[in-house]
Amino acid sequence: MCKMRRSQKFYIRFKDGLESLNFLSALQQHSSVLAPLLCFSAKALTASELESMFRPDLSPAGSNKRHKEVLTLGFWADYLLDCEEKATAVCLEDLMMFATGLTAVPPAGMTPPPCIQFLSDSPFPVANTCANTLKLPICDSYSIFKANMDFGIQNAPGFGCS
Repeated sequence: MCKMRRSQKFYIRFKDGLESLNFLSALQQHSSVLAPLLCFSAKALTASELESMFRPDLSPAGSNKRHKEVLTLGFWADYLLDCEEKATAVCLEDLMMFATGLTAVPPAGMTPPPCIQFLSDSPFPVANTCANTLKLPICDSYSIFKANMDFGIQNAPGFGCS
């Protein structure tokens, strides 16, 4: 009985807080609009979604670096498709965790927006999860790119998540 009263008290305080800004009535009237923002439901990631989410930071047009970066972006698109089709050792959720620290896109989006940079001094990918930055290695062939991406992501320390 005592526990029931205590939980009721918290429920009433929570409800009063929602009512103070008329949020409770808005929630009741427009629950279908607000539900996706308040209730998280992870949907499966797709290769095209990840490709469009990560914006590349490219060198100036016409430069030798830009040519290599565009080639690497092609490898990146192929790698995402291979991840989606389970033709790699890494799945899209592993890739997302490596790059952002998240396995799914939050309902409110990601801040800062994820971006891709390019590495010429490392054969393996590097990520900065605080900045949502994925640094891709510049490789001469897709098979080397794929092997290095798989190795780098699988051997990253991560966040203790399995």
